[in-house]
Amino acid sequence: MTTTYPLRTIEADEIDAWARMVTTTYGQDWRREGGLRNAARSLDPARTLAACEGPDIVGGVSIYGRVMTVPGWTAPVPVPVAGITLVAVLPTHRRRGILTAMMRRQLTDLYESGGEPFAALNAAEATIYGRFGYGLASQVALIRGDKRFMGLRPGTDVGDGTIRLLGREEARPLLEKVYDTARMSGVGWVDRTDRFWEARLAEDERARDGGTALRFAVHAERDGEVTGYALYRSKPPAVRVVEVAATTRQAYAALWRFLIDLDTHSELHYDGAVDEPLIHLMADPRAARATVMDNLWVRLADVPRALAARRYAAPLDVVLEVQDAFCPWNAGRYRLMAGGESVSCERTRARPDLRLTSAELGAAYLGGTTLSSLAAAGRVEELRPGALAAASLAFRGERAPFHPSGWAFPAF
Repeated sequence: MTTTYPLRTIEADEIDAWARMVTTTYGQDWRREGGLRNAARSLDPARTLAACEGPDIVGGVSIYGRVMTVPGWTAPVPVPVAGITLVAVLPTHRRRGILTAMMRRQLTDLYESGGEPFAALNAAEATIYGRFGYGLASQVALIRGDKRFMGLRPGTDVGDGTIRLLGREEARPLLEKVYDTARMSGVGWVDRTDRFWEARLAEDERARDGGTALRFAVHAERDGEVTGYALYRSKPPAVRVVEVAATTRQAYAALWRFLIDLDTHSELHYDGAVDEPLIHLMADPRAARATVMDNLWVRLADVPRALAARRYAAPLDVVLEVQDAFCPWNAGRYRLMAGGESVSCERTRARPDLRLTSAELGAAYLGGTTLSSLAAAGRVEELRPGALAAASLAFRGERAPFHPSGWAFPAF
């Protein structure tokens, strides 16, 4: 006999029970003063699903409605994104179709409501979400450096600004201003309203992982304009850099010089972009090694709206034959035409130039994963000679996409 688990959104007074299910799934204890303590402030019950067995919550997933920068013409453009977070099914209820049902419900709701045209998530396991049409869209470089050899190149321009260590309350409005400027120059960054800043700067034992409280290093120019910051904590033997944002290259270099010069630490740890400029600032690039891992997985909930929302690096006129078994409304042929700020994507009966699934479109959406590399892996089929090269070039971004922080503690 097949047992079904009804899906519904939760009420505000169910957040504790829902969060207890999540922490149990991930092998943690639920405490109101720790763990998912920020859930009550950052979760939207109306966008939080629960799978139920009688009165008990046995699975769940939530959406953070955010705005993400995606490739633009002259600069990245902001597009609404459904940030998928806290995906969980109790270990007693695995392999019963609950996760599949929740993923399908989320995407169906996004499409039918005309909500965010695409979804994105950080995957706890890299093998889970491909079957739901998510594609690997960005990666992260786990940078580990030996600070004894991490000096900057001679002549590096660090400007004439100053760096001060500030308290949380004094620093926060300055961080917000810098972040809002910096995020509009890179792909993959998301907006931060008050509740997400609260979550980002939250301090509890799990967030610290044995380290100190956050330190706030703020860079200002001689005229007082704040142009950068670094968030970091100490956990000997390393200084753990949580986030760096800067609006000038001089501020960026000055902040890294400050972090490298911190005494009593022999190592530096930072999770940065795969094309992080830090490597090119150092006199000895081998002083820091990077391990590349998957970061953002992207899923197009509405193919034509999502493709029309971003811009393209080169003029493009291509017919895509899209296969999508999980979200059948996306399946079909689309003519994607792009030139500068003008973009259209509409259904067509014309002969296709490329054949691919929605997962490949998701992978290429942020301009990091190329359609050519996917084709080399047998995942994109070229049906008209030259179409692959043209589309791959057009989908590329100026720099690798980078998602600098989670949606909210403790996930994406």
